[in-house]
Amino acid sequence: MEATQQALQDHLSGKNPIFIVEQRLLTKSGEWKWILTRGKVVSYNKAGTPLRIIGTHTDISERKYDEEEIRKLNESLEQKVIDRTAQLEATNKELEAFSYSISHDLRAPLRGIGGFTQILLEEYQDKLDDEGKRYCTIIRENAKKMSHLIDDLLAFSRLSRFELQKSKVDMKNMVNSIYHEVTTPDQRKHIVFKLDEIQEGYGDPNMLRQVWTNLLSNAVKFSSKVEQPEIKVYCEQTEQKTVYLVKDNGTGFDMQYANKLFGVFQRLHSDAEFEGTGVGLAIVQRIILRHGGEVGAEGETGKGATFKFSLPKT
Repeated sequence: MEATQQALQDHLSGKNPIFIVEQRLLTKSGEWKWILTRGKVVSYNKAGTPLRIIGTHTDISERKYDEEEIRKLNESLEQKVIDRTAQLEATNKELEAFSYSISHDLRAPLRGIGGFTQILLEEYQDKLDDEGKRYCTIIRENAKKMSHLIDDLLAFSRLSRFELQKSKVDMKNMVNSIYHEVTTPDQRKHIVFKLDEIQEGYGDPNMLRQVWTNLLSNAVKFSSKVEQPEIKVYCEQTEQKTVYLVKDNGTGFDMQYANKLFGVFQRLHSDAEFEGTGVGLAIVQRIILRHGGEVGAEGETGKGATFKFSLPKT
């Protein structure tokens, strides 16, 4: 009743042009109904006292019940989100602890393997034949490879925890700088490197630097065995996104295996052909997905490959 009286006073005072109120009423049959009342004063006496109100009463019970169900559902969903978030945070902490455990628990024996193998090579040379020395060299190389694998795995696991610090990025300067970092002066003498006027991007500069480093390193590596290596970096634009592309004329790949390229530890070439851990492209994908973009690749065996990623313009 208080709400009804207040709504009527607001209308009579001119605050609201229409008298409108929702109220819950008990019918003669003992059933509760929600009623929407709308009205307006249509006549006054000479003293300005309202004489007549014309309006309607509408049964809105079904709508109110639906609203209540939606409210309860939203509360339930909010609680589920809270619970799920807590579970994910707990899982992430467990994964983080697991990653560091792997790092520390595996590094110690790897250092031992490498150290003792080096001792064998240095202090027991006269007791080792050529085959024994070769075995020791293989052990050391594999220990180093395992160490690199651990580093890449930890780097991959940390990506989801970094908070993006976005800003405008001069992509052309970044690419040019990274190309000189991942190549030696002697390599640059033999590589035909083409860098177009590429569009600036918007994202986390450190993470985008990692993307370009991985893609350019791969282009240099997989084109190293052709007589005249060629690497081209360019971009294409749509209304909503900018696509950056790195093209090389190297060993390429069979497109039927393209879906494996961005998976962790997925490699299409053996260590004898090209060294690597199979984590670099997975890192690229994780970073670009966090930026709201996409990754892709096209290639042909023996005829090079093109790797690309997109970033939203806004």
